[in-house]
Amino acid sequence: MPILEVQNLSKTYRQMGGETTLAIGDISCKVEPGEFVSFVGPSGCGKTTLLMSIAGLIAPSTGKIIVHGKEVSGPPANLILVFQEFNKSLFAWRSVLGNVRFGLEARGNHSRESANKARSLIELVGLKGFENHYPWELSGGMQQRVAIARALAYEPELLLMDEPFGSLDALTRLELEDTLLKLWEELGTTILFITHDIEEAIYLSDRIWLLSRRPSQIVEELAIDFARPRDQITTRAEARFMGIRNRIYQRINSEGAP
Repeated sequence: MPILEVQNLSKTYRQMGGETTLAIGDISCKVEPGEFVSFVGPSGCGKTTLLMSIAGLIAPSTGKIIVHGKEVSGPPANLILVFQEFNKSLFAWRSVLGNVRFGLEARGNHSRESANKARSLIELVGLKGFENHYPWELSGGMQQRVAIARALAYEPELLLMDEPFGSLDALTRLELEDTLLKLWEELGTTILFITHDIEEAIYLSDRIWLLSRRPSQIVEELAIDFARPRDQITTRAEARFMGIRNRIYQRINSEGAP
């Protein structure tokens, strides 16, 4: 059974004056357990609206979203969404350890062992030694590592990520891509990822869905079969990598990217 199934999803927004905007046209797709899949498309095509609908935060106008065989009518208990604006999602009054423990507390785990589990996740994301620091004492990349660790502490079966590295510098972005892949391979969490960065999507994913301009539809699905574990130098140096990148760019450009 797919962990996620989107069936003929569409979303229309009504404006104050009564006018309507069709953000998502008709999208259907499936995600299998343990996959890493990405959506890529032109700016403003409705990628975030799609992710918010899957997360149960926005009701679709038509269609269904099914997570583990159950239709979504609100935020599913086994799903977590990580936003791009990580600095706004962390609790400024909680330390790194406190923020990560919140993910455990949200699952009802208030035991002494929860601190040990939180510490192990902090170490997994490369922040050992920063347990007692506060978010405002950390760099942007470190804050996003905290946000990822907190999300994983909740033990989600499906992790949704909305351009989580979009505001970071290039080097930090590459480092966090590798950190995310390491966590995904170790923990087996299914990940649905949204990004504007074509090369990032290729490097991370098992499959990529290309979206059209608004109202968005899936215009192509690409299987990405580079060997794992992947490497920032050797994987990106493969001729096929740039071939896929150029194909995606040309297709998105033809779909009306600004």
